[in-house]
Amino acid sequence: MPDLSKRLQKNGSAKRARKTFRFMPSVPVPPELDRETIAIADMANAFGVTHRTLHFYEEKGLLASDRAGLMRIYHASDARQMAVVNLCREVGMPVADIQDLLERIRSAESQEDADETFQEALEARRRELTANMSALHRQMQQITDYLEGETGASPTNDNRTEHDLSDAERECLELMAEGYTLTRLSRAMQISPEKVQELEVSIIRKFDANNRFQAVAKAVLLGIVKT
Repeated sequence: MPDLSKRLQKNGSAKRARKTFRFMPSVPVPPELDRETIAIADMANAFGVTHRTLHFYEEKGLLASDRAGLMRIYHASDARQMAVVNLCREVGMPVADIQDLLERIRSAESQEDADETFQEALEARRRELTANMSALHRQMQQITDYLEGETGASPTNDNRTEHDLSDAERECLELMAEGYTLTRLSRAMQISPEKVQELEVSIIRKFDANNRFQAVAKAVLLGIVKT
Protein backbone atom coordinates (compact mmCIF):
# COMPACT_ATOMS: atom_id res chain seq x y z
CA MET A 1 0.00 0.00 0.00
CA PRO A 2 2.10 2.97 -1.25
CA ASP A 3 -0.13 5.64 0.27
CA LEU A 4 0.18 4.08 3.71
CA SER A 5 3.96 3.86 3.40
CA LYS A 6 4.12 7.53 2.49
CA ARG A 7 2.05 8.43 5.52
CA LEU A 8 4.36 6.42 7.75
CA GLN A 9 7.38 8.17 6.29
CA LYS A 10 5.75 11.55 6.68
CA ASN A 11 4.74 10.97 10.28
CA GLY A 12 7.86 9.04 11.25
CA SER A 13 7.97 5.55 12.63
CA ALA A 14 5.16 5.04 15.11
CA LYS A 15 6.42 4.66 18.64
CA ARG A 16 5.37 1.24 19.76
CA ALA A 17 4.96 1.43 23.53
CA ARG A 18 3.78 -2.12 23.82
CA LYS A 19 4.71 -5.41 25.33
CA THR A 20 6.59 -7.55 22.86
CA PHE A 21 6.56 -11.26 22.12
CA ARG A 22 9.74 -13.07 21.22
CA PHE A 23 7.76 -16.08 20.07
CA MET A 24 4.17 -16.53 18.96
CA PRO A 25 2.30 -19.85 18.55
CA SER A 26 2.23 -21.20 15.02
CA VAL A 27 -1.32 -20.21 14.09
CA PRO A 28 -2.10 -19.54 10.40
CA VAL A 29 -2.41 -15.86 9.46
CA PRO A 30 -4.50 -14.71 6.48
CA PRO A 31 -2.02 -14.41 3.57
CA GLU A 32 -3.24 -10.92 2.67
CA LEU A 33 -1.85 -9.67 6.00
CA ASP A 34 1.70 -10.77 5.21
CA ARG A 35 3.10 -7.24 5.06
CA GLU A 36 4.65 -4.76 7.44
CA THR A 37 1.82 -2.22 7.70
CA ILE A 38 -1.85 -3.16 7.87
CA ALA A 39 -4.81 -0.78 7.95
CA ILE A 40 -7.53 -1.48 10.50
CA ALA A 41 -10.07 -2.16 7.74
CA ASP A 42 -7.82 -4.84 6.25
CA MET A 43 -7.24 -6.42 9.67
CA ALA A 44 -10.98 -6.50 10.40
CA ASN A 45 -11.90 -7.91 6.98
CA ALA A 46 -9.22 -10.61 7.08
CA PHE A 47 -10.43 -11.97 10.43
CA GLY A 48 -14.13 -11.35 9.85
CA VAL A 49 -14.55 -8.99 12.81
CA THR A 50 -15.64 -5.37 13.22
CA HIS A 51 -13.56 -2.31 14.00
CA ARG A 52 -15.32 -2.22 17.36
CA THR A 53 -14.06 -5.74 18.12
CA LEU A 54 -10.48 -4.72 17.40
CA HIS A 55 -10.89 -1.66 19.64
CA PHE A 56 -12.26 -3.92 22.39
CA TYR A 57 -9.29 -6.27 22.09
CA GLU A 58 -6.94 -3.31 22.40
CA GLU A 59 -8.77 -2.09 25.52
CA LYS A 60 -8.35 -5.54 27.08
CA GLY A 61 -4.67 -5.74 26.18
CA LEU A 62 -5.16 -8.58 23.71
CA LEU A 63 -3.90 -6.54 20.78
CA ALA A 64 -1.97 -3.34 20.13
CA SER A 65 -1.87 -0.83 17.31
CA ASP A 66 0.16 2.18 16.23
CA ARG A 67 -0.77 5.50 14.70
CA ALA A 68 0.22 7.03 11.41
CA GLY A 69 -1.32 10.46 11.74
CA LEU A 70 -5.00 9.81 12.43
CA MET A 71 -4.84 6.32 11.01
CA ARG A 72 -4.71 3.25 13.26
CA ILE A 73 -2.33 0.68 11.82
CA TYR A 74 -1.11 -2.80 12.68
CA HIS A 75 2.01 -4.75 11.80
CA ALA A 76 2.77 -8.32 10.80
CA SER A 77 3.51 -9.23 14.43
CA ASP A 78 0.09 -7.86 15.43
CA ALA A 79 -1.57 -10.01 12.78
CA ARG A 80 0.12 -13.10 14.28
CA GLN A 81 -1.09 -12.11 17.74
CA MET A 82 -4.60 -11.47 16.41
CA ALA A 83 -4.60 -14.93 14.82
CA VAL A 84 -4.04 -16.44 18.27
CA VAL A 85 -6.66 -14.23 19.93
CA ASN A 86 -9.20 -14.88 17.18
CA LEU A 87 -8.83 -18.65 17.46
CA CYS A 88 -9.20 -18.47 21.24
CA ARG A 89 -12.39 -16.43 20.92
CA GLU A 90 -13.80 -18.76 18.26
CA VAL A 91 -13.52 -21.71 20.67
CA GLY A 92 -15.23 -19.69 23.39
CA MET A 93 -12.25 -18.95 25.60
CA PRO A 94 -13.04 -16.12 28.08
CA VAL A 95 -11.15 -12.84 27.70
CA ALA A 96 -9.56 -13.25 31.16
CA ASP A 97 -8.15 -16.65 30.14
CA ILE A 98 -6.76 -15.21 26.90
CA GLN A 99 -5.08 -12.43 28.89
CA ASP A 100 -3.44 -15.02 31.14
CA LEU A 101 -2.45 -17.12 28.13
CA LEU A 102 -0.76 -14.19 26.38
CA GLU A 103 1.23 -13.43 29.50
CA ARG A 104 2.49 -17.01 29.57
CA ILE A 105 3.31 -16.93 25.87
CA ARG A 106 5.20 -13.69 26.40
CA SER A 107 7.43 -15.53 28.88
CA ALA A 108 8.18 -18.36 26.43
CA GLU A 109 11.87 -19.09 26.04
CA SER A 110 11.53 -20.71 22.60
CA GLN A 111 9.11 -21.29 19.74
CA GLU A 112 8.55 -24.81 21.00
CA ASP A 113 7.69 -23.42 24.44
CA ALA A 114 5.19 -20.96 22.95
CA ASP A 115 3.52 -23.68 20.86
CA GLU A 116 3.34 -26.04 23.83
CA THR A 117 1.80 -23.36 26.06
CA PHE A 118 -0.86 -22.65 23.45
CA GLN A 119 -1.59 -26.34 22.89
CA GLU A 120 -2.02 -26.87 26.63
CA ALA A 121 -4.54 -24.02 26.73
CA LEU A 122 -6.50 -25.53 23.85
CA GLU A 123 -6.44 -28.96 25.50
CA ALA A 124 -7.83 -27.42 28.70
CA ARG A 125 -10.57 -25.70 26.70
CA ARG A 126 -11.40 -29.00 24.97
CA ARG A 127 -11.81 -30.66 28.37
CA GLU A 128 -14.13 -27.87 29.47
CA LEU A 129 -16.23 -28.22 26.32
CA THR A 130 -16.37 -31.99 26.75
CA ALA A 131 -17.59 -31.58 30.32
CA ASN A 132 -20.19 -29.05 29.19
CA MET A 133 -21.37 -31.40 26.44
CA SER A 134 -21.83 -34.19 28.99
CA ALA A 135 -23.87 -31.87 31.19
CA LEU A 136 -26.00 -30.78 28.22
CA HIS A 137 -26.67 -34.39 27.24
CA ARG A 138 -27.82 -35.17 30.79
CA GLN A 139 -30.07 -32.11 30.84
CA MET A 140 -31.55 -33.00 27.45
CA GLN A 141 -32.24 -36.51 28.71
CA GLN A 142 -34.01 -35.14 31.78
CA ILE A 143 -36.21 -32.98 29.57
CA THR A 144 -36.93 -35.93 27.28
CA ASP A 145 -37.79 -38.19 30.22
CA TYR A 146 -40.16 -35.59 31.63
CA LEU A 147 -41.91 -34.91 28.34
CA GLU A 148 -42.32 -38.64 27.73
CA GLY A 149 -43.72 -39.19 31.22
CA GLU A 150 -40.67 -41.03 32.55
CA THR A 151 -39.87 -38.65 35.38
CA GLY A 152 -38.32 -39.99 38.50
CA ALA A 153 -37.61 -37.65 41.34
CA SER A 154 -33.98 -37.83 42.33
CA PRO A 155 -32.90 -37.03 45.87
CA THR A 156 -31.83 -33.43 46.29
CA ASN A 157 -30.06 -33.83 49.63
CA ASP A 158 -30.66 -30.27 50.79
CA ASN A 159 -29.11 -31.15 54.15
CA ARG A 160 -25.61 -30.90 52.73
CA THR A 161 -23.35 -28.93 55.03
CA GLU A 162 -20.00 -27.32 54.51
CA HIS A 163 -18.44 -29.94 56.81
CA ASP A 164 -19.04 -32.59 54.12
CA LEU A 165 -16.49 -30.84 51.91
CA SER A 166 -12.74 -31.20 52.17
CA ASP A 167 -10.67 -28.02 52.39
CA ALA A 168 -9.63 -28.40 48.75
CA GLU A 169 -13.24 -28.99 47.64
CA ARG A 170 -14.43 -25.93 49.56
CA GLU A 171 -11.73 -23.75 48.01
CA CYS A 172 -12.57 -25.12 44.58
CA LEU A 173 -16.29 -24.54 45.14
CA GLU A 174 -15.75 -20.93 46.20
CA LEU A 175 -13.68 -20.24 43.08
CA MET A 176 -16.27 -22.00 40.92
CA ALA A 177 -18.87 -19.64 42.38
CA GLU A 178 -16.70 -16.73 41.22
CA GLY A 179 -16.81 -18.08 37.67
CA TYR A 180 -13.29 -19.51 37.49
CA THR A 181 -12.76 -21.82 34.52
CA LEU A 182 -10.83 -25.07 34.78
CA THR A 183 -7.63 -23.39 33.59
CA ARG A 184 -7.85 -20.56 36.11
CA LEU A 185 -8.78 -22.98 38.90
CA SER A 186 -5.70 -25.03 38.13
CA ARG A 187 -3.43 -22.00 38.37
CA ALA A 188 -5.16 -20.48 41.40
CA MET A 189 -5.05 -23.73 43.37
CA GLN A 190 -1.64 -24.70 41.98
CA ILE A 191 -2.78 -28.19 41.03
CA SER A 192 -3.13 -29.99 37.71
CA PRO A 193 -6.26 -29.61 35.55
CA GLU A 194 -6.90 -33.33 36.08
CA LYS A 195 -6.96 -32.84 39.86
CA VAL A 196 -9.33 -29.89 39.46
CA GLN A 197 -11.67 -32.09 37.42
CA GLU A 198 -11.59 -34.73 40.17
CA LEU A 199 -12.53 -32.08 42.75
CA GLU A 200 -15.37 -30.78 40.56
CA VAL A 201 -16.75 -34.27 40.03
CA SER A 202 -16.64 -34.90 43.78
CA ILE A 203 -18.37 -31.59 44.54
CA ILE A 204 -21.07 -32.23 41.94
CA ARG A 205 -21.67 -35.70 43.38
CA LYS A 206 -21.87 -34.44 46.97
CA PHE A 207 -24.54 -31.92 46.00
CA ASP A 208 -26.41 -34.48 43.90
CA ALA A 209 -26.12 -32.05 41.01
CA ASN A 210 -25.84 -32.64 37.28
CA ASN A 211 -23.09 -30.09 36.66
CA ARG A 212 -20.92 -27.44 38.31
CA PHE A 213 -23.58 -24.75 37.87
CA GLN A 214 -26.21 -26.72 39.78
CA ALA A 215 -23.67 -27.52 42.50
CA VAL A 216 -22.81 -23.85 42.92
CA ALA A 217 -26.50 -22.87 42.94
CA LYS A 218 -27.26 -25.38 45.70
CA ALA A 219 -24.23 -24.25 47.69
CA VAL A 220 -25.40 -20.66 47.47
CA LEU A 221 -28.96 -21.57 48.54
CA LEU A 222 -27.57 -23.46 51.52
CA GLY A 223 -25.35 -20.56 52.46
CA ILE A 224 -22.18 -22.60 52.05
CA VAL A 225 -20.69 -20.04 49.67
CA LYS A 226 -21.47 -16.36 49.28
CA THR A 227 -21.91 -14.56 45.98
